[in-house]
Amino acid sequence: MIQPIYLYGSEVLRQKAADADITAPEQLRGLVQDLKDTLAHSEGCGLAAPQIGVSRRVVIVDGTVMTDVYDYLKDFRRTLINPVILEESAEKTTYSEGCLSIPGLYADVVRPAKITVKYYNENLEEVTETFDKFACRMVQHELSHLDGNLFTDNVAPIRKKMLAKKLQNIAHGKVHPHYNAKIK
Repeated sequence: MIQPIYLYGSEVLRQKAADADITAPEQLRGLVQDLKDTLAHSEGCGLAAPQIGVSRRVVIVDGTVMTDVYDYLKDFRRTLINPVILEESAEKTTYSEGCLSIPGLYADVVRPAKITVKYYNENLEEVTETFDKFACRMVQHELSHLDGNLFTDNVAPIRKKMLAKKLQNIAHGKVHPHYNAKIK
């Protein structure tokens, strides 16, 4: 079911999410389906459970919407349940990031170029996978949500200052994204 996306200023976006209960597969399947439905409706490339108001460690990423820019993402879809980053590369990369919870804002963010993550997939199978390139960026962005961090927390201080008024406007509901959104 399509859920509203919580916007900047919502408390749930700043909470450290609790582990998802993998012993309750039906409930987990429902959450994953809500994430998929909401993401498809919003036209983003990733979504974390806190963004739909559920403080659990579940994210989905869908690189297929980015194949016009990154053709290697044509089959890249992942559900990551209770993900843990095992390793980060020393090499860093910079990409311009945006977020469904912060509509209309983009900024360069520096993150590791490669990460290895252990997680449960949609079938509750344990997986260890290494991500690089833009797939790595999508995964890291969504995993940050699980710890209450937003991409704007990672921008240069001068850029953060420049974004302050726009962020304040979002937090006060002065934004109208094309998808169902709310602040709580």
